[in-house]
This record gives sequence, C-alpha cells and structure tokens, in this order.
Amino acid sequence: MTLKARWAAGEATLGAWCMIPSALTAEALGRAGFDWVLIDMQHGCMDYETALSMIRAIDLSGAAPIVRVPWNDPGIIGRVLDAGALGVVIPMIQSAEEARCAVDACLYPPAGSRSFGPIRVGLRDGPGYFATANTRIAVIPMIETAQALDEVDAIASTPGVDAIFVGPFDLSIALGLPPGDNDGKPAFDEAISKIAAAAKKAGIATAVLSNAKVAPLRLQQGFQMVSVVTDINALTATARADLETVRRVGQEA
Repeated sequence: MTLKARWAAGEATLGAWCMIPSALTAEALGRAGFDWVLIDMQHGCMDYETALSMIRAIDLSGAAPIVRVPWNDPGIIGRVLDAGALGVVIPMIQSAEEARCAVDACLYPPAGSRSFGPIRVGLRDGPGYFATANTRIAVIPMIETAQALDEVDAIASTPGVDAIFVGPFDLSIALGLPPGDNDGKPAFDEAISKIAAAAKKAGIATAVLSNAKVAPLRLQQGFQMVSVVTDINALTATARADLETVRRVGQEA
C-alpha cells in the first residue's frame, strides 16, 4: 500500500532521515522497519548519483524512498522521480502558485507537466509505471516561513498536494524563536494548530521533521508522516554514549 493510501486510511507513517551520503546507511535504516526513508538533498551531503544509489538501496529494504529536493525546481524534481522516489518534499513553498508549480513538476499530464523518461524507475517498475505514477507519488510542500503560514489554507487545498510538511527549524526562526521544536511557546503552538487545521480541512496529511522525544507528541497532534531519527544524530549519539560507557567502566575498574 502506498503512503498516500495509508494516509487516506488514517494511518500514521514513521520514517528516518538521511544526511549522510551512503547507500549502506540508507539501506540499514530501511531494514530497521521504517515506513519511509528520506534522502535530504537540500541540507544533506549527497549529490544526484549518490541519491540514486540510496534510492536503490531503500528499494531493497522495502521502505518507501522519499527525497527532499534542494529547491522547487522541475529539473531536479523530475530527476529524483525518474530515479525512483515515491515522494518529493519541496522546501520553502510560499504560496499556492508555488505549490501548483511543484505539483506540475511531480505529475504527468494531464494532472501536471512532468516530462516522460523513467529510465531507472522503469527498470524497477516496468512499463506499467506511467499508468500508476500519479496515484503513487506523494507531493509534499513545506510550510516553514511566515508567508507560507499566512497562505497555508491555499497551499493545502492546491489540487495534487498530498501532505504539507512542517519545517520546525525555519518556521521557528520565521516566528522569532530559536531553531528547533518550540512546543509550549504560543506562537509555535498556534502555527502547528493552524497547519494541522488547514491539512484536515483540505483532506490531506500533515508531515514533520521530528525525533524520538517529540514524535509521540506529533502523533497525538494528528501528524501522519513523522520522522523518528536522523542518521547523523543517531550515529553521533550512539558513538558518544558507547564511548562514555567504556570510559566510565574503565575508570571504575
């Protein structure tokens, strides 16, 4: 079942976030049991060829490969879809018009204007890819600026948008808060509520970058696409914890 179908059925999906340019890391996260694994080409360290290898590795794991593209650009959106992405997160969407441009880039005519040339994804899905692509690909604009927050109802109701993604860091900065999860701060809480209400009204999902500590709250708030871990943070935290454990035990010996 696709992510879009699961969201429509009211399910929540949990994912992992890749900043490290490694197909092995992406496959390992996929095999950990996440519903989706996202390749971050905006702030992560991977180029297109590495992202392609990571998509192929995620395919092996059974998770859904998602890509956050660097910008709302039809060229890179088309390329990651041709590589096999089943969802595209598009940063810094400011208006319904920009959301429509993102939809156009993601979907084949008549729903959009995506160019046909599914070379790698055609190897994976065969000649039937074209007929099902528009029903499988999730179009996910990000809400992370003051202007986007003002326009959130229009963005959420744009035909072809499947979820709106909260970027808590940039959104917090736009609200005059430090980057991060600022739950408990009225401006942040109001923004979360406004975004969730817009998505509910439009009949689409809400998505968010999160972590294991905050994710349960996001699920309670009705988010259906929630990241649980980021590869670089997980690696660093585990390495630091193991190092501290060994040092402590060594000192006690």
